[in-house]
Amino acid sequence: MSASTTAVTSSTSAYTTPAFWERLWRTAGIQSVGLFIIGYVIYGYQPHIGASTDALAAFYGGDRMHILIAAVFFGLSILNLLWFAAALRTALADAGQDGWGAAATASSAALGALFFLLIAVVAALAYSVAGSGNQMLTSGLNDFVWAAFVLSSFPRAMLTMSAAFGLWRAGLISNALFAAGVAAVVLALLGGTTWLSGFWAPDGAYSRFVSPIIGIVWVLVVSRVLLTRSPATRAAW
Repeated sequence: MSASTTAVTSSTSAYTTPAFWERLWRTAGIQSVGLFIIGYVIYGYQPHIGASTDALAAFYGGDRMHILIAAVFFGLSILNLLWFAAALRTALADAGQDGWGAAATASSAALGALFFLLIAVVAALAYSVAGSGNQMLTSGLNDFVWAAFVLSSFPRAMLTMSAAFGLWRAGLISNALFAAGVAAVVLALLGGTTWLSGFWAPDGAYSRFVSPIIGIVWVLVVSRVLLTRSPATRAAW
């Protein structure tokens, strides 16, 4: 009885140690990417800026349930992104790079707030706004989502920069990986200039595909770096 109790206590305590929680949240970036991809597949293809009334009705009305389900996955993805930023901030603080850690916290908070706003607008469109018959409001909010996503390029670039410069200054990544991080920052910032047409439009290929893919790849790279580090000696978690 005593041996069994000891074994159970030992097994339970393994999940209450700071090392366990620190490693768990170091994987939050990977979890965020996975949830985002699931949500994106369920969500479907959002109408372009200035889409016709029929296209808006077909998407927000016909795919209403898909959008609302995707909103749940997107919300979970953002929560994990914030945990990823918290793990990054802790790693940078342990390495003496508190300034870059604070930048990661600030940028992830701004990015999370903006993404939650976008999810709320899209969910509201699918839940009731699009079905109200107010096509002007539906079209305006649809265009707003695209414009706000373009502006999200700036906090995304700041989060990328805090990881690249912070980890490099801490000696946790190579010069080559740092150069890749700087390139990712520049490409993310370019996403904030997509106000033209075609490929460089707010709903163009760069904003819709290229910029998000760059962010996803960088989150996975940073997650791998965090997972290869030894757990912190202090009880940060």
